[in-house]
Amino acid sequence: MSRAEAARGARPLWTLGLLRSELFTTFRRRRTLALLGVLAAVPVLVGVAVRIETGDGTSAGGGGGPAFLSQITNNGLFLVFTALAATLPFFLPMAVGVVAGDAVAGEANAGTLRYLLVAPAGRSRLLLTKYAAVMAFCLVATLVVAVSALVTGALLFPLGDLTTISGTRISFSEGLARALLIALVVAVSLIGVAALGLFVSTLTDSGIAAMATTVGLLITVQILDQIPQLHALHPYLFSHHWLSFADLMREPVYWDDLTKNLGLQALYAAVFGSAAWARFTAKDITA
Repeated sequence: MSRAEAARGARPLWTLGLLRSELFTTFRRRRTLALLGVLAAVPVLVGVAVRIETGDGTSAGGGGGPAFLSQITNNGLFLVFTALAATLPFFLPMAVGVVAGDAVAGEANAGTLRYLLVAPAGRSRLLLTKYAAVMAFCLVATLVVAVSALVTGALLFPLGDLTTISGTRISFSEGLARALLIALVVAVSLIGVAALGLFVSTLTDSGIAAMATTVGLLITVQILDQIPQLHALHPYLFSHHWLSFADLMREPVYWDDLTKNLGLQALYAAVFGSAAWARFTAKDITA
């Protein structure tokens, strides 16, 4: 076997090793663990608050709040849907924005980016690995919220068959399957933010600046999505269809907004992923 053939054969193993190393580095950071801890605490706080509020027999959600809030006391599984609805507008995307914004800029700031490129990975493969690690964080962060909510709901409220938004009755096992599907949809809904954060991360060598810029853009988009005069712009904002996951709790499922959301996330991922690749492959690495 020639040296070129050996190199080609080693590339998949190198890619897996690079991804494994990147995942290990990402999830062992104290900042990442702190973000996951905060996300896990949100469902607990919501569950305890609902439990205290309904201790005298009143129903939750009388003053408004996230979707499904009024159903938690009847079935703890609804705490999963409520927690995802509560964290998706800000907490989950903020956490993803922090991790994505630090992906490349953090390495440059620490002076390790140049050494990573010395290894036979290549800029494209390194950037793809970074993005894969951020998407893995999207999934893990969403599952942390869902599992924390499920455990809290099981401890504080009864579990059993549940009623969908359409009024039909489904079994607990089917409701659990829909909860898992909703968590996966929420995780996929964050890939646009992940690509945006990665692109911003290639523009600077300061991890803090990249994280702050990504979170700032996220807040700006959320504000724009709340201004009625900009209604023509709303369908093109990556956050506009985030809460469409609630349609998975209808019978039959409404797919219109769900497909729009997934298509929009794919578009953002393609545009900002390409922009990140174009910037990173032409960037002069000095750190």
